[in-house]
Amino acid sequence: MTQISRRGRRVLLGFLLALTIINFIDRQTLSVLAPRLKDLFHLSNTDYGWIVAAFQFGMMAAEFPMGILMDRMGARFGLAFAVVWWSIATAAHALGGSVRTFALFRFWMGTGETANFSGGLKIIARWFPKNERTFAVGIFNSGTMIGSMIAPPLIVAISHFFGWRMAFVAPAVLGIAWAFGWRGFYRASAQEEREVDTAIAAPIPRTSDLLRARQTWALMLCRFLVGPVIQFYWYWLPDYLVTERGMTLAAVGAFSWLPFLAGDAGSLMGGWTADTLLKHGMAVSRARGVSMFAGAVLCLGSLAVVVAPSIPLALATISIVMFGHTFLSASMFASIGDMFPDSATGRVTGLSGLSGGLGGILFPLLTGYLVDHYSFAPAFVVAALLPLAGVAALFGLAPGLRPLSPR
Repeated sequence: MTQISRRGRRVLLGFLLALTIINFIDRQTLSVLAPRLKDLFHLSNTDYGWIVAAFQFGMMAAEFPMGILMDRMGARFGLAFAVVWWSIATAAHALGGSVRTFALFRFWMGTGETANFSGGLKIIARWFPKNERTFAVGIFNSGTMIGSMIAPPLIVAISHFFGWRMAFVAPAVLGIAWAFGWRGFYRASAQEEREVDTAIAAPIPRTSDLLRARQTWALMLCRFLVGPVIQFYWYWLPDYLVTERGMTLAAVGAFSWLPFLAGDAGSLMGGWTADTLLKHGMAVSRARGVSMFAGAVLCLGSLAVVVAPSIPLALATISIVMFGHTFLSASMFASIGDMFPDSATGRVTGLSGLSGGLGGILFPLLTGYLVDHYSFAPAFVVAALLPLAGVAALFGLAPGLRPLSPR
């Protein structure tokens, strides 16, 4: 690993945190406005499920190509390109008016937003020492919750004063501004980044080597099972609170950020816990296992959401689930750097994200069907069980989280 100053690492992490916040404001805009847009354009829950699935399909289709872009061209160019690309797509939602147009723009946006994690995790694996990476991932990943927390009141306010179309345009402007700032700060050229990769990992693993490795498939299956759960809460929570709990859209904007605050705390605590265990001498795989299984157990709280007797108790239960999921995720993402060299993190993140995207396509479709034909209850049951299954799959297929052996 090539070293930079502690201050430089903090600034890099600040950029990644800001990027993730913007990303998840973009993502949440549609879900916050979903009750209004469903009424305005006469969309069913199944229609909405298809729109959400289109975004996930866009992410799935672009995960691996974006990972290749990060590994070959570097994060300076790769992230700037991706952010501008998805910001244009975000703004284009203002032109939507049907299932087809919203699905098209969501697909487009998904092809860009997938780069957030492949680029961010690559930067953390390169510039941060191993016993600081999980906390760095926790801070970086906390942007998912901060963005999700900011989005409801922000988007409700923008749509109230300026209309729903402007609620899509404003976050897009933030993304483009970030891209220009990133290009100015992160000055390492693509050639310099490739030289760093060559210096720290010889030989560089071929994609065929990655596809033959049990570690790759273990991560892919883990993200396939774990990823859709947080997406379920991102995309369906506002609609659940309005249709099943009787909250107004204004009340959703005022209170639905609370579970995301708990998720933010879980991301930071998960990263801090794993790094603290490592600094006290615990083996990497054991530290990851303790953190991930603890988070998965907390995710079982989804079973209690639909039977909670009041809105405050339902939100409190969802908050526990959010805390557990992000507590788990910090170590899940950091384990990529444990098992693979820096020169492969972009591609491995892309491959695991591809499988997560597949799960993200299937679960929204399943959720839409279940809600239209039954209720939200069976969807919450599935959401409760998936994280534990994903963590078990990771450690079952890749015991000890052993590093990939060079060929």
